[in-house]
Amino acid sequence: MKANFITADEAVLLVKDGDTIATGGFVGCAHPELLSASLEKRFLNEGSPKNITLTYAAGQGDGKNRGLNHFGHEGLLKRVVGGHWNLAPAMGRLAMENKIEAYNFPQGVICQLFREIAAGSPGRLTHIGLQTFVDPRMGGGKLNAKTTEDLVSLQTIEGKQWLLYKSFPIDVAFIRATSSDSFGNISFENEVISGEALSIAQATKNSGGTVIVQVESIVPDYSRDPKSIGIPGILTDAIVVNTDKKCHDQTFAEEFNRNYVIQGDVKELPIPEVTSNIRGIIAKRALEEILPGSVVNLGIGIPEVIATIARQTNRLDDITLTIESGPIGGIPAGGLSFGASSYPHAIIDQPYMFDYYDGGGLDIAFLGMAECDSKGNVNVSKFNGRIAGIGGFMNITQTAKKVVFTGTFTAGGLEVEEKDGQLTIVKEGAFQKFVSDVEHITFSGPYSCQNKQEVLYVTERAVFELTEDGLVLIEVASGIDIEKDILAQMAFKPKINLK
Repeated sequence: MKANFITADEAVLLVKDGDTIATGGFVGCAHPELLSASLEKRFLNEGSPKNITLTYAAGQGDGKNRGLNHFGHEGLLKRVVGGHWNLAPAMGRLAMENKIEAYNFPQGVICQLFREIAAGSPGRLTHIGLQTFVDPRMGGGKLNAKTTEDLVSLQTIEGKQWLLYKSFPIDVAFIRATSSDSFGNISFENEVISGEALSIAQATKNSGGTVIVQVESIVPDYSRDPKSIGIPGILTDAIVVNTDKKCHDQTFAEEFNRNYVIQGDVKELPIPEVTSNIRGIIAKRALEEILPGSVVNLGIGIPEVIATIARQTNRLDDITLTIESGPIGGIPAGGLSFGASSYPHAIIDQPYMFDYYDGGGLDIAFLGMAECDSKGNVNVSKFNGRIAGIGGFMNITQTAKKVVFTGTFTAGGLEVEEKDGQLTIVKEGAFQKFVSDVEHITFSGPYSCQNKQEVLYVTERAVFELTEDGLVLIEVASGIDIEKDILAQMAFKPKINLK
């Protein structure tokens, strides 16, 4: 059967009041910007569609007005079930003002939940999220008082506890890809990832919904390797050929970067500079924890700098860097291109990457931290009146064999200077990050100890280790005074066992 080719304005007319929409994308990668912008335009002009439920796995946006920010209007949204919120502040404000129902679930769980919905399963049964804020005993992922329905339940199977994230039907899918033929067979040749697009399409189709795909070109029939087809035509209901080049940039930071979609020797890539001294200090120390042969995940922020220093020190030959979005090998990109890698060895679908992570495939992972307490609990999801969300953080930190949290010791204007191997605090940060109790438990220290993970907390001036007795100070940078620069800047006194 031939595909139905329509305009973006026609496509968003297919969305009805009260529908559930699933969108694909990762930060600034592979988000169907034309469809999201067109839906926003229709709502602002007509007041419809209204009261929709939005579900998505990875955060999608630029922190301003692109991506999921197009959905950030009172009346348009009824409910959001999402993995990461920080890049869509317009939507986050609605949640904080109690104007929408808001849930925050692990990114990997939502990716895999799309597959469960497609298969007609009752939900995603997993250990991911136990003893954190998504555990129903600790809030069930609800972000405000308006959110009351339980979408997560605690299950016991053969004496072991699990979480069941409940399935729900999806009415409309917004997906982005590169090419379609006249039959609606979809391929992703210019996209930096395929993400969870196939899973969303299958979930929507098997829910009786409508699958809408934004592409940049139509290719001749029978012109592609059938193995290159990411979404077969039997799953597509409407194809929108992009008419606005800005709405199909490869990422929100770059129009097109060929290095993201080809293999190559990373030694041929230019070596970027480490622009921030403090970030470089932390990343350099963190890199020491990677053993040869390790499979590594790098989060956004300071962990990105680890890739740069690994490149500078010729460490990339003996380790493999991965990103939860799907790339394996190569050098991860940063900023609004995070999710892409230059010269990746391979790119797999995001749900399969999380299968690998959830089963313990990662040797070591590096993530940021906003708050940490004496038990080793870490918060990156909700603080200071703002919703950041967890993204893939929870999947990764609960399952990697070794976890290294990286971040500055204090926040808010911290300045340091390193000279002749001595670190000096030029200006202390205004806010403590090592607090009495974290506002949100995104990572559970006691649960990690129960699972016998190795966990470190690396800052510019100190390194802590997680033990059954809580946080232990094991390392202090040269030039740092323990009493003045460390203990006086914490809300609790850790055990000290310097190595």
